[in-house]
Amino acid sequence: MDPKCQCLELNDGHFIPILGFGTYAPEEVPKSEALEVTKFAIDVGFRHIDCAHLYQNEEQVGQAIRSKIADGTVKREDIFYTSKLWSTFLRPELVQPALEKSLKNLQLDYVDLYIIHFPAALKPGEELFPKDENGKMIFDTVDLCRTWEVLEKCKDAGLAKSIGVSNFNRKQLEKILNKPGLKYKPVCNQVECHPYLNQSKLLDFCKSNDIVLVAYGALGSQRLKDWVNPSYPILLEDPVLCAIAKKHKQTPALIALRYQMQRGVVVLAKSYNKKRIKENMQVLDFELTPEDMKAIDGLNSNVRYYDLLFISDHPDYPYSEEY
Repeated sequence: MDPKCQCLELNDGHFIPILGFGTYAPEEVPKSEALEVTKFAIDVGFRHIDCAHLYQNEEQVGQAIRSKIADGTVKREDIFYTSKLWSTFLRPELVQPALEKSLKNLQLDYVDLYIIHFPAALKPGEELFPKDENGKMIFDTVDLCRTWEVLEKCKDAGLAKSIGVSNFNRKQLEKILNKPGLKYKPVCNQVECHPYLNQSKLLDFCKSNDIVLVAYGALGSQRLKDWVNPSYPILLEDPVLCAIAKKHKQTPALIALRYQMQRGVVVLAKSYNKKRIKENMQVLDFELTPEDMKAIDGLNSNVRYYDLLFISDHPDYPYSEEY
């Protein structure tokens, strides 16, 4: 990795840049924009790119990475690229083909990190959200320990440098950590995390097991119609965050991102606005005081923007537990 890059060491010896660029965009955003903004993000210094099969833009994001390698801006080893295994591919026999499909779309030889996107399995097939005639999600039953064993094989085969999970609660993590014959621990757990849902208990649990917490939704949420509870307060309008921002002459978004970094959390900054993408890099240039950190800790109110209630009756739905 680039020596300028501020990184954390993962439990398998690889390094992850502490600031990542999130590439998800709502359906109405043209796919071509993913190409443009990812190239721009690399130009302004982002080296960690977070994507997923679910986002349906890996082709464009891969193209952006390859064009920045071709023009000499970066080498492949400077980039830390994450992809995710979607819920319709959790059956063991579907795991490696799903990763190979992502690699084919990306036109890359390997991903730096491959993670289980969500612990609740859905019916396999072309549909990302398979529904029955009443519009109800069709679930699948998969033992995630078996899924994990195939991820371990993908790491051994060199298709993924590191493997991890996302949206797992403590019990689900423990299931993998306590699996007989475990070869590799998950290097990370990527979860929604921001001052209103600071995940301090899950963070402590992850740290105690040498698992890095990666924060998505770190700026609260874009108001995505099907995904997000619209009645919640807007994080970036919070008076405490705004006051700290004013004091440091930074934006509330930068305060929210910096907060995660100082807790040892890898943070994803998702924006399709070039001005803000560039601005988000400034998070590396200032520091919050212990008092600031304590004030932001005090905002925790267990507001989960991405509650995914449409699968809340799945036996592996992760958010029924306290953490």
